[in-house]
Amino acid sequence: MDTQMNMVSAINNALGTILKQDDKAIIFGEDVGRDGGVFRVTDGLQAKFGEGRVMDTPLAESGIIGTAIGMAIAGLHPLPEIQFAGFMYLGFDQLVSHAARYRMRTRSTISIPMIVRTPVSGGVRALEHHSENPEAMYAHAGGLVVVEPSGPYDAKGLLLGAAKLKDPVIFLEPTKLYRLFKEEVPEDAYELPIGKSKVVRQGSKLTIVSYGVMMPAVKNVVESKKVDAEIIDLRTINPLDDATIVESVKKTTRLLIVHEAQQSFGVGAEIAARVAEKAIYELEAPILRVAAPSLPYPDPGYERYYYPTEKKIGAAIDKVLSS
Repeated sequence: MDTQMNMVSAINNALGTILKQDDKAIIFGEDVGRDGGVFRVTDGLQAKFGEGRVMDTPLAESGIIGTAIGMAIAGLHPLPEIQFAGFMYLGFDQLVSHAARYRMRTRSTISIPMIVRTPVSGGVRALEHHSENPEAMYAHAGGLVVVEPSGPYDAKGLLLGAAKLKDPVIFLEPTKLYRLFKEEVPEDAYELPIGKSKVVRQGSKLTIVSYGVMMPAVKNVVESKKVDAEIIDLRTINPLDDATIVESVKKTTRLLIVHEAQQSFGVGAEIAARVAEKAIYELEAPILRVAAPSLPYPDPGYERYYYPTEKKIGAAIDKVLSS
């Protein structure tokens, strides 16, 4: 049976499914227990599964990540939540120095099956460190799987798919999308493949690649302008499904990449490089990127000048189609 869910409800449902199916799964983080997390994503899970399965921690991100790694080594399945992506930098050393490397360090004798969940992206007028887009940093660290859903259905399926991996997963949840809209989501368990993107709209004149918080904006612009564009939702940042992108570009001959994160050295640059390597002779126009400037995320009063707007996306579509 399907139910109308927003992203918060879908992730909560997925976490409950994981706890029910896997008695080694443990959720922990700042205020995730009695209060259900700052965005109430874990609401009700402690009451249902007990304080031994869903527990609050001290305000210590490095300790949360380090504890999760130790749990994974010991045979548990940790599901830590970091309250905001900007706070996770305190655990960056644990993630890159240990979680990402442990499987290689032990010649695959020890894996780190853990999922680190954290809210990302802006557009909600939040303060510093609450609107970060760190996907490129974690994707650059070999050994970390990086996932970012763009809607409730994908959020549940990708989280359940990630729960079957033996490698550490950084699961990025766009804050703006938590309650922005609802979708039909199955109550029963289902998995979406990790490392496989989704063609959400067929087209023949232009390929637009995006993910996460920018997907609704991209869809709105394409529909309003009535552009014959093919839209691809990455779903997974690392590993990157470049095969689907290249196949699309060979058909449409034009490529636009949209993400909220800073443009320099970002996901869009990686996609552009791979398309240039594998389909440059099929391109009939330069690859364009719509992204944020290479600056720290600004204070709330300035964010509308910082992140990619529908107006900027529309202008880029016009430019690439006229080239």
